[in-house]
Amino acid sequence: MYHIRFEHNVSLRRITMKTFVVMLGILAFAGLVLAEDMVISIHAVSADGIGKEIGKVTASDTKWGLLLKPDLSELPPGVHGFHLHEHASCEPGQKDGKMAAAHTAGAHLDPDKAGKHEGPYAMGHLGDLPPLYADSNGKSTVAVLAPRLKTTDLNGRALMIHAGADNFSDQPDPLGGGGARIACGSAK
Repeated sequence: MYHIRFEHNVSLRRITMKTFVVMLGILAFAGLVLAEDMVISIHAVSADGIGKEIGKVTASDTKWGLLLKPDLSELPPGVHGFHLHEHASCEPGQKDGKMAAAHTAGAHLDPDKAGKHEGPYAMGHLGDLPPLYADSNGKSTVAVLAPRLKTTDLNGRALMIHAGADNFSDQPDPLGGGGARIACGSAK
C-alpha cells in the first residue's frame, strides 16, 4: 500500500509541476500583453456631444514614464493643455447650468488629493500631462513624456485636449487657463 501511495504522490507532483509550468507560461504571456502599447482614439467634442475622430494617441511604458505619441489632425495651431481626467467618458455634461463639452470626464486625475495644478514634473495632479503642440496645419505628432504615469493608469480615464496652452498654475486662471475642452478620448 505504501508503494501505491508513493506512486500516487509522484503522479500528483507531476500534475502540480505541469500546472506550475502552464501557469508560469500564462503569467509570462499576460506580462507581454500588459506591456503592449495602448491606443486611444481621440474625438472632437462640443457641448452638443462627441464628434468625429481626429486621430489617435499611442501610450507606451518606458523606464522614464509614460510616453504619449499623438497622431492627431484638425486641432487649432499652437500649444494645447493635455490632461488625464477622472472618468472614461467624453460625453457633454452640466457645468454652471449649461451643457459643456466632455464634462462627464470629471476633473484632472488627482488620486492623492494634492489639490494643486503643478504640471507633470511636480507633485500636483497626477493627471497633469505635458502640453501638446499642433503645427500650422493642425497636426500634432510630437511625443510627450509623463514621468509619473504608466499605461495601467489610463484604464477607466479620459485623455483631454484643451483649446489653449496650460501654464501649470492655478494663477491667474484655475487649472492652467487652458480653456475649453476640444478633444477627448476614453481609455476603457
